[in-house]
Amino acid sequence: MAVQAVIFDIGNVLIEWQPERHYDRVIGEARRREMFAAVDLHAMNDRVDQGENFLAMVQECAAAYPAFHDEIMLWHDDWLHMASPAIPQSVTLLRNLRRRGVAVFALSNFGVETFEIALPEYPFLGEFDRSYISGHMGITKPDPQIYAQVEADCGLSPESLLFADDRVDNIKAAAKRGWQTHLFDGPEGWADRLVQEGLLSKEDAGL
Repeated sequence: MAVQAVIFDIGNVLIEWQPERHYDRVIGEARRREMFAAVDLHAMNDRVDQGENFLAMVQECAAAYPAFHDEIMLWHDDWLHMASPAIPQSVTLLRNLRRRGVAVFALSNFGVETFEIALPEYPFLGEFDRSYISGHMGITKPDPQIYAQVEADCGLSPESLLFADDRVDNIKAAAKRGWQTHLFDGPEGWADRLVQEGLLSKEDAGL
């Protein structure tokens, strides 16, 4: 079926999301490894993505692990440094799809407050035709219900949706619902897929 909407994940598709890399720069790799072995910071962040308050979650985690209190608080205080930089070619693909009249949606595991922090830094996050942000939805990928909510809201058939995400589990869950999918491992492959689908010219895709 012809693609009627292209759906972008955000983290590691449009914006690099590498908390470990930032911690390595700030506190050193050895200390970062020690902390991440002791504290499940990604589980904490999952709660933020499910809609819980960003600052409250980080403060709760920091209080539970006083040996790493100051380092854990950096998850809040340095968040923009962890969610950076933008991936320019992916942003160009987003904008050129919209310029060509293709509907473009976001579907991302993202907190309510963190998305508000990101918007001024990354204006393209406000350029989607529809944005499905897990913190607002109260559910995260790869739960099948988040894909069902997207389908119900946009009114398009699953087979007409083309979804790019960097995580295999998220892609598999979408494919089970009948979505067309692309496992993102860099903007060049994504650009090539969009050209193959007839959604962009090679020039517009930067190929």
